[in-house]
Amino acid sequence: MKIGKVPESVLKRSVLKQIHTRREEVLIGAGVGEDCAILSLSDDEVFVVSTDPVTGASKEIGTLAVHVTLNDLASSGAEPVAILVSALLPPEIQEQEIREIIQEMEAACSPLHVQIAGGHTEVTAAVNRPILTVMGIGKAKRDHIITTKGARPGQDVVLSKWIGLEGTSILAKEKEKELLTRYPSHLIREAKAFDRYLSIVPEAATAGKSGVTAMHDVTEGGIFGALWELAESSGVGLEIHLKKIPIRQETIEICEFFGINPYELISSGSLLMVTDDGLGLVGELEREKIPATVIGKIREGNDRIVINEEERRFLEPPRADALYQVLG
Repeated sequence: MKIGKVPESVLKRSVLKQIHTRREEVLIGAGVGEDCAILSLSDDEVFVVSTDPVTGASKEIGTLAVHVTLNDLASSGAEPVAILVSALLPPEIQEQEIREIIQEMEAACSPLHVQIAGGHTEVTAAVNRPILTVMGIGKAKRDHIITTKGARPGQDVVLSKWIGLEGTSILAKEKEKELLTRYPSHLIREAKAFDRYLSIVPEAATAGKSGVTAMHDVTEGGIFGALWELAESSGVGLEIHLKKIPIRQETIEICEFFGINPYELISSGSLLMVTDDGLGLVGELEREKIPATVIGKIREGNDRIVINEEERRFLEPPRADALYQVLG
Protein backbone atom coordinates (compact mmCIF):
# COMPACT_ATOMS: atom_id res chain seq x y z
CA MET A 1 0.00 0.00 0.00
CA LYS A 2 1.03 3.61 -0.48
CA ILE A 3 2.50 5.39 2.54
CA GLY A 4 0.06 7.61 4.42
CA LYS A 5 -3.50 7.23 5.65
CA VAL A 6 -5.17 4.14 4.24
CA PRO A 7 -7.51 5.04 1.35
CA GLU A 8 -11.05 5.97 2.33
CA SER A 9 -12.45 3.00 0.40
CA VAL A 10 -10.21 0.62 2.41
CA LEU A 11 -11.11 2.40 5.63
CA LYS A 12 -14.81 2.00 4.97
CA ARG A 13 -14.88 -1.62 3.84
CA SER A 14 -12.01 -3.22 5.81
CA VAL A 15 -12.05 -1.17 9.02
CA LEU A 16 -15.37 0.57 9.71
CA LYS A 17 -17.59 -2.19 8.28
CA GLN A 18 -15.90 -4.75 10.58
CA ILE A 19 -17.02 -2.88 13.71
CA HIS A 20 -20.45 -4.02 14.92
CA THR A 21 -20.58 -3.70 18.72
CA ARG A 22 -22.34 -0.53 19.94
CA ARG A 23 -22.61 1.10 23.39
CA GLU A 24 -25.20 3.71 24.38
CA GLU A 25 -22.45 5.67 26.17
CA VAL A 26 -20.70 6.27 22.82
CA LEU A 27 -22.48 9.26 21.28
CA ILE A 28 -20.04 9.72 18.40
CA GLY A 29 -17.87 6.81 17.34
CA ALA A 30 -15.54 5.77 14.51
CA GLY A 31 -16.26 7.33 11.13
CA VAL A 32 -14.65 9.01 8.16
CA GLY A 33 -13.42 12.45 9.23
CA GLU A 34 -14.20 11.87 12.91
CA ASP A 35 -11.09 12.66 14.94
CA CYS A 36 -12.71 12.33 18.36
CA ALA A 37 -15.04 9.88 20.09
CA ILE A 38 -17.67 11.43 22.36
CA LEU A 39 -18.93 9.48 25.37
CA SER A 40 -21.55 10.28 28.01
CA LEU A 41 -21.05 9.84 31.75
CA SER A 42 -23.38 9.98 34.76
CA ASP A 43 -22.76 12.12 37.85
CA ASP A 44 -21.63 9.32 40.16
CA GLU A 45 -19.29 7.63 37.67
CA VAL A 46 -15.76 8.28 36.47
CA PHE A 47 -13.95 7.40 33.28
CA VAL A 48 -10.95 5.06 33.62
CA VAL A 49 -8.50 5.28 30.71
CA SER A 50 -5.53 3.10 29.79
CA THR A 51 -3.29 2.68 26.75
CA ASP A 52 -0.95 -0.11 25.61
CA PRO A 53 1.09 -0.92 22.51
CA VAL A 54 1.61 -4.46 21.21
CA THR A 55 5.15 -4.88 19.93
CA GLY A 56 6.22 -8.40 20.96
CA ALA A 57 4.02 -10.42 18.62
CA SER A 58 3.20 -10.46 14.92
CA LYS A 59 0.40 -13.04 14.86
CA GLU A 60 -3.15 -12.36 16.10
CA ILE A 61 -2.05 -8.97 17.41
CA GLY A 62 -5.61 -7.67 17.22
CA THR A 63 -6.72 -10.13 19.89
CA LEU A 64 -3.72 -9.41 22.10
CA ALA A 65 -4.05 -5.64 21.77
CA VAL A 66 -7.66 -5.67 22.95
CA HIS A 67 -7.16 -7.98 25.91
CA VAL A 68 -4.04 -6.24 27.22
CA THR A 69 -5.82 -2.88 27.42
CA LEU A 70 -9.18 -4.13 28.68
CA ASN A 71 -7.39 -6.11 31.38
CA ASP A 72 -5.83 -2.89 32.67
CA LEU A 73 -9.26 -1.31 32.94
CA ALA A 74 -10.80 -4.33 34.64
CA SER A 75 -8.01 -4.57 37.21
CA SER A 76 -8.92 -1.03 38.30
CA GLY A 77 -12.49 -2.10 38.96
CA ALA A 78 -13.82 -0.49 35.78
CA GLU A 79 -16.29 -1.84 33.25
CA PRO A 80 -14.68 -1.56 29.79
CA VAL A 81 -16.79 0.57 27.45
CA ALA A 82 -14.81 1.45 24.33
CA ILE A 83 -11.38 1.47 22.72
CA LEU A 84 -9.50 3.74 20.32
CA VAL A 85 -6.95 2.09 18.03
CA SER A 86 -3.82 3.52 16.42
CA ALA A 87 -2.52 1.15 13.74
CA LEU A 88 0.86 1.76 12.10
CA LEU A 89 1.18 -0.58 9.13
CA PRO A 90 4.15 -1.44 6.85
CA PRO A 91 3.91 -0.69 3.11
CA GLU A 92 3.94 -4.44 2.31
CA ILE A 93 0.62 -5.02 4.09
CA GLN A 94 -2.37 -6.20 2.07
CA GLU A 95 -5.93 -4.99 2.57
CA GLN A 96 -7.03 -8.48 3.63
CA GLU A 97 -4.50 -8.38 6.47
CA ILE A 98 -5.92 -5.06 7.69
CA ARG A 99 -9.41 -6.51 7.61
CA GLU A 100 -8.29 -9.57 9.59
CA ILE A 101 -6.70 -7.42 12.30
CA ILE A 102 -9.90 -5.39 12.74
CA GLN A 103 -11.99 -8.57 12.72
CA GLU A 104 -9.77 -10.02 15.46
CA MET A 105 -10.29 -6.88 17.53
CA GLU A 106 -14.04 -6.88 17.01
CA ALA A 107 -14.20 -10.59 17.92
CA ALA A 108 -12.36 -9.87 21.18
CA CYS A 109 -14.52 -6.82 21.95
CA SER A 110 -17.92 -8.25 21.13
CA PRO A 111 -18.30 -10.82 23.99
CA LEU A 112 -17.31 -8.07 26.47
CA HIS A 113 -19.71 -5.56 24.88
CA VAL A 114 -16.93 -3.08 24.09
CA GLN A 115 -17.18 -0.68 21.14
CA ILE A 116 -14.30 0.25 18.85
CA ALA A 117 -15.04 3.97 18.95
CA GLY A 118 -12.31 5.39 16.74
CA GLY A 119 -8.62 5.60 16.01
CA HIS A 120 -6.10 6.11 13.23
CA THR A 121 -4.90 3.74 10.50
CA GLU A 122 -1.70 4.65 8.66
CA VAL A 123 0.78 2.98 6.33
CA THR A 124 4.36 4.02 7.09
CA ALA A 125 7.89 2.94 6.22
CA ALA A 126 8.82 3.55 9.87
CA VAL A 127 7.66 0.02 10.79
CA ASN A 128 8.37 -3.40 9.28
CA ARG A 129 5.34 -5.09 10.85
CA PRO A 130 1.98 -3.87 12.19
CA ILE A 131 2.17 -1.93 15.46
CA LEU A 132 -1.09 -1.45 17.35
CA THR A 133 -1.62 0.98 20.22
CA VAL A 134 -4.99 0.69 21.95
CA MET A 135 -6.49 3.21 24.36
CA GLY A 136 -9.22 1.73 26.50
CA ILE A 137 -12.03 3.69 28.13
CA GLY A 138 -13.96 2.22 31.03
CA LYS A 139 -16.40 3.45 33.64
CA ALA A 140 -16.64 2.87 37.37
CA LYS A 141 -18.55 4.18 40.35
CA ARG A 142 -16.49 6.80 42.15
CA ASP A 143 -16.38 4.75 45.35
CA HIS A 144 -15.52 1.45 43.65
CA ILE A 145 -12.11 2.25 42.14
CA ILE A 146 -9.52 -0.42 42.92
CA THR A 147 -5.78 0.21 42.55
CA THR A 148 -2.50 -1.54 43.33
CA LYS A 149 -2.10 0.67 46.43
CA GLY A 150 -4.68 -1.05 48.62
CA ALA A 151 -2.78 -4.08 49.96
CA ARG A 152 -2.50 -4.32 53.76
CA PRO A 153 -0.38 -6.59 56.00
CA GLY A 154 -2.10 -9.84 56.91
CA GLN A 155 -4.15 -10.07 53.71
CA ASP A 156 -4.10 -13.01 51.30
CA VAL A 157 -2.66 -12.84 47.79
CA VAL A 158 -4.79 -14.69 45.22
CA LEU A 159 -3.85 -15.45 41.60
CA SER A 160 -6.30 -16.39 38.85
CA LYS A 161 -5.69 -19.08 36.23
CA TRP A 162 -2.01 -19.78 35.36
CA ILE A 163 1.11 -17.70 34.80
CA GLY A 164 2.79 -17.36 31.40
CA LEU A 165 -0.34 -17.79 29.29
CA GLU A 166 0.32 -14.89 26.93
CA GLY A 167 4.04 -15.56 26.52
CA THR A 168 3.47 -19.27 25.97
CA SER A 169 0.86 -18.59 23.29
CA ILE A 170 3.09 -16.05 21.51
CA LEU A 171 6.11 -18.35 21.53
CA ALA A 172 4.08 -21.32 20.31
CA LYS A 173 2.83 -19.27 17.35
CA GLU A 174 6.05 -17.44 16.50
CA LYS A 175 8.41 -20.41 17.01
CA GLU A 176 6.18 -23.33 16.10
CA LYS A 177 8.61 -24.98 13.68
CA GLU A 178 11.46 -24.95 16.20
CA LEU A 179 9.28 -26.31 18.99
CA LEU A 180 7.98 -29.14 16.81
CA THR A 181 11.54 -30.53 16.61
CA ARG A 182 11.17 -31.57 20.26
CA TYR A 183 7.50 -31.58 21.24
CA PRO A 184 4.40 -33.30 19.80
CA SER A 185 1.99 -31.23 17.74
CA HIS A 186 -0.83 -31.54 20.29
CA LEU A 187 1.29 -29.77 22.93
CA ILE A 188 2.07 -26.86 20.59
CA ARG A 189 -1.56 -26.69 19.45
CA GLU A 190 -2.77 -26.41 23.04
CA ALA A 191 -0.11 -23.80 23.87
CA LYS A 192 -1.15 -21.68 20.88
CA ALA A 193 -4.74 -21.83 22.12
CA PHE A 194 -3.83 -20.26 25.48
CA ASP A 195 -4.98 -16.95 24.02
CA ARG A 196 -8.53 -18.05 24.87
CA TYR A 197 -7.64 -17.37 28.52
CA LEU A 198 -6.22 -13.86 28.06
CA SER A 199 -9.15 -11.82 29.38
CA ILE A 200 -9.24 -11.14 33.13
CA VAL A 201 -12.42 -9.06 32.85
CA PRO A 202 -14.65 -11.84 34.32
CA GLU A 203 -12.50 -12.48 37.41
CA ALA A 204 -11.97 -8.76 37.99
CA ALA A 205 -15.74 -8.24 37.99
CA THR A 206 -16.23 -11.06 40.51
CA ALA A 207 -13.34 -9.86 42.68
CA GLY A 208 -14.67 -6.31 42.66
CA LYS A 209 -17.91 -7.55 44.18
CA SER A 210 -16.07 -9.69 46.76
CA GLY A 211 -14.25 -7.02 48.75
CA VAL A 212 -10.76 -7.05 47.24
CA THR A 213 -8.65 -4.04 48.20
CA ALA A 214 -6.02 -4.26 45.43
CA MET A 215 -5.70 -5.84 41.99
CA HIS A 216 -2.93 -5.98 39.41
CA ASP A 217 -2.90 -7.79 36.06
CA VAL A 218 0.23 -9.82 35.38
CA THR A 219 1.87 -8.54 32.18
CA GLU A 220 5.48 -7.70 31.20
CA GLY A 221 8.00 -8.97 33.72
CA GLY A 222 5.80 -11.92 34.59
CA ILE A 223 4.51 -12.88 38.02
CA PHE A 224 7.74 -11.83 39.75
CA GLY A 225 7.48 -8.37 38.20
CA ALA A 226 3.78 -8.04 39.05
CA LEU A 227 4.31 -9.06 42.67
CA TRP A 228 7.10 -6.50 43.03
CA GLU A 229 4.97 -3.74 41.50
CA LEU A 230 2.00 -4.56 43.74
CA ALA A 231 4.14 -4.52 46.88
CA GLU A 232 6.03 -1.38 45.84
CA SER A 233 2.82 0.50 45.09
CA SER A 234 1.28 -0.44 48.45
CA GLY A 235 4.51 -0.03 50.44
CA VAL A 236 4.32 -3.53 51.93
CA GLY A 237 6.21 -6.79 52.06
CA LEU A 238 5.29 -10.16 50.58
CA GLU A 239 5.68 -13.82 51.43
CA ILE A 240 4.89 -15.94 48.36
CA HIS A 241 5.11 -19.73 48.03
CA LEU A 242 6.63 -20.62 44.66
CA LYS A 243 5.01 -24.05 44.43
CA LYS A 244 1.57 -22.55 44.92
CA ILE A 245 1.94 -20.37 41.82
CA PRO A 246 -0.12 -22.22 39.15
CA ILE A 247 1.64 -22.96 35.86
CA ARG A 248 0.71 -25.17 32.90
CA GLN A 249 3.00 -27.96 31.75
CA GLU A 250 3.07 -26.46 28.24
CA THR A 251 4.59 -23.28 29.68
CA ILE A 252 7.22 -25.27 31.59
CA GLU A 253 8.23 -27.22 28.47
CA ILE A 254 8.41 -24.20 26.14
CA CYS A 255 10.36 -22.10 28.66
CA GLU A 256 12.78 -25.00 29.18
CA PHE A 257 13.27 -25.27 25.40
CA PHE A 258 14.32 -21.62 25.16
CA GLY A 259 16.12 -21.49 28.50
CA ILE A 260 13.96 -18.72 29.97
CA ASN A 261 12.38 -18.18 33.38
CA PRO A 262 8.58 -18.74 33.26
CA TYR A 263 8.16 -16.54 36.34
CA GLU A 264 9.50 -13.59 34.33
CA LEU A 265 7.38 -14.29 31.21
CA ILE A 266 4.57 -11.96 30.12
CA SER A 267 1.40 -13.32 31.67
CA SER A 268 -1.76 -11.55 30.53
CA GLY A 269 -4.63 -13.79 31.59
CA SER A 270 -3.57 -13.89 35.25
CA LEU A 271 -4.86 -11.42 37.83
CA LEU A 272 -3.35 -10.73 41.25
CA MET A 273 -5.98 -9.96 43.90
CA VAL A 274 -5.51 -8.97 47.53
CA THR A 275 -8.26 -9.71 50.04
CA ASP A 276 -8.94 -10.44 53.70
CA ASP A 277 -10.47 -13.82 52.80
CA GLY A 278 -8.46 -15.55 50.10
CA LEU A 279 -10.23 -18.90 50.32
CA GLY A 280 -13.60 -17.17 50.16
CA LEU A 281 -12.55 -15.34 46.98
CA VAL A 282 -11.21 -18.57 45.45
CA GLY A 283 -14.61 -20.14 46.12
CA GLU A 284 -16.43 -17.22 44.47
CA LEU A 285 -14.21 -17.45 41.40
CA GLU A 286 -14.54 -21.22 41.14
CA ARG A 287 -18.33 -20.83 41.16
CA GLU A 288 -17.79 -18.75 38.01
CA LYS A 289 -15.56 -21.55 36.65
CA ILE A 290 -12.42 -19.41 37.00
CA PRO A 291 -9.44 -21.27 38.56
CA ALA A 292 -7.74 -19.35 41.37
CA THR A 293 -5.18 -20.05 44.10
CA VAL A 294 -4.03 -18.41 47.33
CA ILE A 295 -0.27 -18.03 46.75
CA GLY A 296 0.86 -16.06 49.80
CA LYS A 297 0.45 -13.20 52.25
CA ILE A 298 1.01 -9.48 52.48
CA ARG A 299 3.53 -8.71 55.26
CA GLU A 300 4.80 -5.71 57.21
CA GLY A 301 8.02 -4.06 56.07
CA ASN A 302 9.68 -4.09 52.66
CA ASP A 303 10.94 -7.67 52.34
CA ARG A 304 9.43 -9.36 49.26
CA ILE A 305 10.24 -13.03 49.71
CA VAL A 306 9.58 -16.10 47.55
CA ILE A 307 9.74 -19.41 49.43
CA ASN A 308 10.64 -22.66 47.64
CA GLU A 309 10.78 -25.44 50.25
CA GLU A 310 13.78 -24.52 52.42
CA GLU A 311 15.03 -21.80 50.09
CA ARG A 312 14.05 -18.15 50.56
CA ARG A 313 14.89 -15.58 47.90
CA PHE A 314 14.21 -11.87 47.67
CA LEU A 315 12.29 -10.46 44.74
CA GLU A 316 14.07 -7.79 42.71
CA PRO A 317 12.64 -4.92 40.63
CA PRO A 318 11.27 -6.14 37.27
CA ARG A 319 13.71 -6.83 34.46
CA ALA A 320 13.16 -7.06 30.71
CA ASP A 321 10.54 -9.68 29.97
CA ALA A 322 11.82 -13.18 29.21
CA LEU A 323 9.90 -13.11 25.92
CA TYR A 324 12.41 -10.65 24.46
CA GLN A 325 15.25 -13.08 25.10
CA VAL A 326 13.68 -15.26 22.42
CA LEU A 327 12.05 -12.78 20.05
CA GLY A 328 14.64 -10.02 20.47
